[in-house]
Amino acid sequence: MDTASRKCSETLLEVSNIDQPVMQQEPDKEPPGHMYYTYEELQSRPYITADSQIPENLLYLSHSFGYDSGRRANLQVFDDRTLSLIAGNLLVLLDVPTKQQRYLRSCSGGGIGSVAVHPSREYFAVAEKGNRPNIIVYEFPSLRPHRILDGGAKLAYSFVDFSRDGKLLASVGSAPDFMLSLWDWRQEEVKLSCKAISQEVYRVTFSPHIPGQLTTSGSGHIKFWQMANSFTGLKLQGLLGRFGKTAVTDIEGYVELPDGKVVSGTDWGNLLLWEGDLIKVEICRKGGRTCHAGTARPFTLEEGQLMTIGSDGAVRGWDFESIDTADCKSDSGMFEMEPMNEMVIAHASLCSVVKSSLPDSFLWFAQDCSGSIWKLDLSFTNTTPDPECLFSFHAGPIQGMDVSRKSHLMATTALDRLVKVFDFVAKRELTSSRFTKGGTVLCWAPSLVSQTGGLLVTGFEDGVIRLLELYNPKSLHAVTWRSHKGDAELNLKQAFKPHNAPVTAIAYERNGEILATGSSDCTVFFFTVGEKYNPIGFIQVPGPVQGLEWSPHSHNENTLLILCQSGHVIEVQSPDPEAQNLNNTYHLSGLTCRYFRFRSIKSRIKRDWEIARLQAAKGKKKREEEEQVKPRKEQWEDSEMLVEEEEDQTLPPIYIPDPPSPLYCGFYSLSDQFWLTMGGFDAGYLYHCKFSEKQDEDPDQRQDEPFEFLPVHNADDDPICSVTFSSNRKMILCGMHSGSIRVYPLLSHDDSLTSMEAYWALSLHDNQYGHLRHIRCSHDDQFVLTAGDDGNIFSLCLIPPEELQKALQAKKAKVPSPRVGLDTENVAQDIEDSAAYSIEMAKQKLEKDQMRREAETKVAARRKRLTELQKRFKEVLDKNQSLPEHVCLQPAELQLDQQFGEQAEKVKAQRAKEVRNELAWEEERCCIALRQLQDQYFLTSGSVTVVAIRSDHRVTTYHLQAFTERSHSPAQQGQNSAPAPAAHLEHKKYRAEPLNENSKIQEEVPIPPPARAGAIKLADWQIERLRKAAEKAEQARVKIEKRKREWAQLFTEKPVENSEDPQDVKAISDASENIGDLKLKSAKDFTAPKHLRMNAEKKRAELSALEEKIHEKKTAMNEQILALRDTKVRLVSEVHAQAQRLQRVQRHLASHFHHPTPTLPTMLPEETPERRLQYSRTTLERYRDLKNNRVTAVKMQEDQDVAMTLLEQLEKEMVGEEEKRGREAEEVQERREEEALDSSAAREGDTEEEEIEKLTNFEEEVWKEKEIRLLHEEGWLLEQMEAAVLRFDSKLLLLRHEKLQMDGQLKLADLRHLTLVEELLLIKDFEKTEESLQEKLNERMEEENNVMCKTETYNGQLEVKQREIVRLQEQEKSLMASFRALLGDNNKFADLLTRVFKKKIKRVKKKEQTAMEGEQKDSDEDSDSDDWDVDNIDDDEDDDSISENGGKPLDDSICPPECNPELFENILQFREHRLDLEEQLVEERKCAEVLTKDRDALIKTEKVVQSSRKAAESDLELINKEKQQKMNELDVVVPLRLHQIEFLTNGSVPKDLSSALVLDWTELNRLQERIKELQIEKSQQRDLYCQARQQHVQVRHDHKDMKDNIQVLRENCNQVMMLRFGQLVDLEALQTLSGNRTLEELKQDVVLREAAYDKEFQLWEMKVAEARQALLEVTRCNTELLLCMTNFIIQKKKLEDKIQARQRKIGRQFQDSRKLVDQEDIQKLLDFVKTQAQQAEVLKTEISFLSRKGGHILSLGQALLPPFVPLPTPTCVNHTDNPGHPSSQHKVQFSTSSQGPN
Repeated sequence: MDTASRKCSETLLEVSNIDQPVMQQEPDKEPPGHMYYTYEELQSRPYITADSQIPENLLYLSHSFGYDSGRRANLQVFDDRTLSLIAGNLLVLLDVPTKQQRYLRSCSGGGIGSVAVHPSREYFAVAEKGNRPNIIVYEFPSLRPHRILDGGAKLAYSFVDFSRDGKLLASVGSAPDFMLSLWDWRQEEVKLSCKAISQEVYRVTFSPHIPGQLTTSGSGHIKFWQMANSFTGLKLQGLLGRFGKTAVTDIEGYVELPDGKVVSGTDWGNLLLWEGDLIKVEICRKGGRTCHAGTARPFTLEEGQLMTIGSDGAVRGWDFESIDTADCKSDSGMFEMEPMNEMVIAHASLCSVVKSSLPDSFLWFAQDCSGSIWKLDLSFTNTTPDPECLFSFHAGPIQGMDVSRKSHLMATTALDRLVKVFDFVAKRELTSSRFTKGGTVLCWAPSLVSQTGGLLVTGFEDGVIRLLELYNPKSLHAVTWRSHKGDAELNLKQAFKPHNAPVTAIAYERNGEILATGSSDCTVFFFTVGEKYNPIGFIQVPGPVQGLEWSPHSHNENTLLILCQSGHVIEVQSPDPEAQNLNNTYHLSGLTCRYFRFRSIKSRIKRDWEIARLQAAKGKKKREEEEQVKPRKEQWEDSEMLVEEEEDQTLPPIYIPDPPSPLYCGFYSLSDQFWLTMGGFDAGYLYHCKFSEKQDEDPDQRQDEPFEFLPVHNADDDPICSVTFSSNRKMILCGMHSGSIRVYPLLSHDDSLTSMEAYWALSLHDNQYGHLRHIRCSHDDQFVLTAGDDGNIFSLCLIPPEELQKALQAKKAKVPSPRVGLDTENVAQDIEDSAAYSIEMAKQKLEKDQMRREAETKVAARRKRLTELQKRFKEVLDKNQSLPEHVCLQPAELQLDQQFGEQAEKVKAQRAKEVRNELAWEEERCCIALRQLQDQYFLTSGSVTVVAIRSDHRVTTYHLQAFTERSHSPAQQGQNSAPAPAAHLEHKKYRAEPLNENSKIQEEVPIPPPARAGAIKLADWQIERLRKAAEKAEQARVKIEKRKREWAQLFTEKPVENSEDPQDVKAISDASENIGDLKLKSAKDFTAPKHLRMNAEKKRAELSALEEKIHEKKTAMNEQILALRDTKVRLVSEVHAQAQRLQRVQRHLASHFHHPTPTLPTMLPEETPERRLQYSRTTLERYRDLKNNRVTAVKMQEDQDVAMTLLEQLEKEMVGEEEKRGREAEEVQERREEEALDSSAAREGDTEEEEIEKLTNFEEEVWKEKEIRLLHEEGWLLEQMEAAVLRFDSKLLLLRHEKLQMDGQLKLADLRHLTLVEELLLIKDFEKTEESLQEKLNERMEEENNVMCKTETYNGQLEVKQREIVRLQEQEKSLMASFRALLGDNNKFADLLTRVFKKKIKRVKKKEQTAMEGEQKDSDEDSDSDDWDVDNIDDDEDDDSISENGGKPLDDSICPPECNPELFENILQFREHRLDLEEQLVEERKCAEVLTKDRDALIKTEKVVQSSRKAAESDLELINKEKQQKMNELDVVVPLRLHQIEFLTNGSVPKDLSSALVLDWTELNRLQERIKELQIEKSQQRDLYCQARQQHVQVRHDHKDMKDNIQVLRENCNQVMMLRFGQLVDLEALQTLSGNRTLEELKQDVVLREAAYDKEFQLWEMKVAEARQALLEVTRCNTELLLCMTNFIIQKKKLEDKIQARQRKIGRQFQDSRKLVDQEDIQKLLDFVKTQAQQAEVLKTEISFLSRKGGHILSLGQALLPPFVPLPTPTCVNHTDNPGHPSSQHKVQFSTSSQGPN
């Protein structure tokens, strides 16, 4: 951009002195093309409280250090050196070479949504955010507002885009309307508009190939739009893309293809090809890999490549034709391909790219979400440079920022793991350091801590605190004689980890002796400040720490104010840094703390305001009524009651938010008092709080209210996020949640903020997510630094930038010098492991280790003492045992106290319980393993028999072995098969050999082009473009050849007119081979088809399938038997329970009523074999005893045998003991039952007799009723027992029957298994022979394919040679015709020239000629041109060299006299051309003969190979027949029943059934049904024949119509070619045209000349701009003079008025004495007025001169005006509540100057 344009744009950015008029336009007329708005009236201005006298330009924007890299499409290219970025409410224009910035403010004050550049690069559109935002189209580079588009969105625009021709502008709004609008932006009107969708829309673009087509994409959708004409006019029709089986994804990028398809990206990294509204294919890389790792975004289609970027930092180019023709034949919908080109940027996440504005450039600029801007060269050549990082910023929200207390330095950190240091005066980054985790807070150490001012304290998200030293490495290099690396470096001084969660706050104590750090783990840690920071201790707080604030020096006590996010505020006394912590923890429990928990009062404040408002309204109404009328007292009281009721109804309720509102920031005011700012519901106020005297309550249960509040204007939805004071505390700066900055002027020592009323506010950061959390003032209060969550960092200055630069020229930012010994000390150890122990955890672990060691020492000592006591006690017991019995003490006497034993038992029980709890998991695991082993034993090895209860029927499970699935791959059966014929087809695709240099003959005689005076060197990209054009032409040629081959293949496949359908022929052949030819395998002429031939692999698979099926059947039956066994177990328990119940019933009945109890069922040992595995502790002890007893007896035996013997013996003993215990238990039970029955009978007899005597009639009736009920219950129990037993027996019988049937089926399966095994063994015998023959056959077939491929290749080469011979012959004829045309008619030298043309000369071969070229060149120059070269004449053709006149030989080196020399030279060239053609023709014929001989030899070889192949096939066929015969000899058992045998002889079954045929009944039925089906098919075929005839007739008519249509299309094509080219051209030749180097050189020459002219034009523009500036200065001076004249006139009028008033007031007595004095004053004033009038005349004359064209300025010799002092006029400031809308008022601001006209 030239200097004049830059100056013009800078003038527009500042407040200009000359306003341009705002163009007013009629609504129905198009605005004129030269109409421009005034930027100063459109731009948003700061909000200033009315009547506050705060200047509008309180702060000036100095520089932007950040980049909102997470915003979509936040990078645009304006020209070859200007990039644009959106930074909150600013559009930053970034000059790439100089890195200077220019700014455009948002006109709405609500931020900027999107930016789009016009295709001509002359305009750009800025779509804003806010209430009903506008789209403003600016002119570039003047930056003047050209058009304003209003009404396209309610709150914000999300994307805008110009059409390809630049006539239309598309915009899409964000929530809530999501409106898609098409603008005729030059007329400032909406052309089409509709709602896009109800989801967030990321992009909208016009199709670059199809007019009227648009595409939008966004959250989980893509939509295709078309501008279509309807009967109501032009409309937008949208088609929503349907994902189908593909997962729904957010679509960040897409590219429209020329044929209307769209390629979009996905979240998982693949590409989607859309055709219509459906996904045609999903594109991935080979092997199912994704195209990108992460989100994929296609961005352009260029040079036959589809370019994509991804969050993995890769740029890949994909073949466009492969994507355009992509199709998937499988159900997966995936299409695999690999990229053509690739470029990977390490540690980058690309989200947007824009192309350079240079024509035919391969340069692109990429936006990196990691905070960088890259310059990429996507030419993908060998000379392509590596990606260049142009700018590097923070990525994501700024987590920490602070400024130096001594210099203009700023440090920042973010979650991108970077710590950066900036010089905000020089506007540059000094240094940066990267760490393992992201930074969360940063603090610059005060001067009391670091005298050099270079210490930074940074907190990170893993809880680590790092002390970083900033120093100037140049000073260090000067000492150590090292090379300079930069202006600043960061050195790690110390690293420690006090927290286990992100560090959120850092603060130094006011004396610089203590450092406090807070974290979200609810702890605050204290450290002593010194050369090394040592921990003091920490305290726990009720919530995550939000901020730390030390008390200022004005307070008496040194305290720390801790602000928690949960609303808690804690004040803690400063700990003693010299106190030694002797505890085992760093927790400080002795510090005095005071707590405050914020309780919301906002609802009460609003309620009080509402009450006050109602009372004021009530009083006003009362006064009005008293003035008007005086109603009765009762009516007045009634009205009062009504008003009170209305007041009660309208009062807002008291509301306490739950959860509480978050606390944002706070600071001390007076001692024990502090201010808080809250978010959420409680926003909008500053709360003045103090600590309560009652500190005994629980901090979590406290409810403390502020004692004072200060309302913040317009902050209910925009809370204060950060607060800072200037160094003199005369200004308080607030960072708002909406990203704006507020400045409140304060009075001195106003700690209560009573003067905090008027303020100055300016929107800086993004209003939606750019929360301003960090705001700082520089050490000299000249700068204000802000950092927000949108990643932007701004520096603002309090004075204009021009004056600031002058003031700070001598005060540049100074980087501290390195401290002494920095270069020699060891590198500080960093904490890189995020899982490292914190300081407290490390100390706790150390203490625990120490305690464990001490405990182990004590335990060892006690165990030793206990061992000694046990030993002594044993000695005492032994001694006691040795004493006589009457003297020996009893065990009870040895116990000192029984309580000791009880206590020991309790301790033992408790420890046993603890051990059981500890081993519970292991016990459960072992139990599960045991159950699995038992289940496996029962399913595989065990055999369970279930026996019936009333009979001896039983059913037993099958014995199953562990089944292992065999993996037989049927796909391997084709390993030995013949190779597929596709290989032969592949080899048919030969490529003809390229012709040699001798065959490249042009159609016309070559004429050398005229040499150019000087060649112009082409640029690399131009050479690359020529190369790509040649490649494109070559690709077009290949496509044409491919299409010709396809047409030729199509014509070769075209059937003859009377030929039949190949499918019908194939169906007939299949029917003739298969239908009706039911050959038996035992027939002699039976030949097994290839797909039915059996080999070992197939047989093994068949055998495995049979075994698997048998296993499944047995397993199912075993499961049924086990289920029946479980049923019997439940039945036995139920029957025993019923028997016991029956016994209880019979006890209450008389003996003659007792029915015999049925035999109770029991479980037999074979029914529960698993009981053998059950054991008890007694069993285990018995096994141990047996093993110990037999150790000596079995020393010579094997261990396994011993174990088996012991187990058998133990099992026998267990069985015997069980039987014995069972018999004893039965005897005891029988004895008890008999005794019980006897006793009960005796008692019953006695009782019956007694009861009979004692019972009354009523009691006797009750007894009988009870007896009847018991009898019924007895009968019911017996029936239930019998029924249950019968049901079980019936189930067992049914299952036994099923098992018997399955036994038969399994036997048949075993027979089938046996047959398969025999067949497998037989096949194995033939396997080796068959494999060898198959291998031999494969070799023969491969050899035959190779021979056939070579034959086809030779045939193709022979065809090429024949075509070349024909072409050379045609060229020879063409050359002869050209020769005749050259001679013309009636040429007297025709015979001579014909002889010269046809003369045969000896020619040196081209290879030899090339080697001898240098020697022949010298000899040709020395030869005499007058002599004839007789040696070159052929001796065999001497008769042709004799002239007709004198018989002299023909000399062709000299032109005959009177012959045209140019004609003679052309004849010689023609002769050379003819000789070349003849030589090539002879060579081609020789080659053709050689190829013919080779082809004939190959044909003979092919016949031999075919015969050998057929012999191998016959041998293999014989082996297969022999194998089939052997298999036929195997016996197959087929059980048949009599009703299945229909082979009868005389009505009976013959004895010999060898001639019978075993046939499946279903197959026989199928053959019978097939007869009926054939009859139906016959009738259907007749109908098809009739339809085919009709279709044939229709096809003939269609064929005729298509011929006519083709003829019409051919004529239309010819007409179009005539209209476009003026003649019929060969389109194929046109497509194969390559680049023209001469044309490119001429273009390059034009570009160079234009560049030179542009430079000259810029020089002239600079001169014009200087002249305009001079004119402007002169005009400004004249304007100042006019102002002065006006002021003088006003002063004159005032003086005259004063004189007249004084004359009227002064009496006549004073007139005479003052008359002389007054006359002198009047005369002076008159002279002064005359002088002013003369000055005014001179100024008017000069103005008239200057206003003329070619006017001049007065020379120095002319009279100058007398000097005067100009009077300044105040500047008018206009404040509006809505600065976003353009104002219709014109404001003129004049500046004063003391300089006169030059």
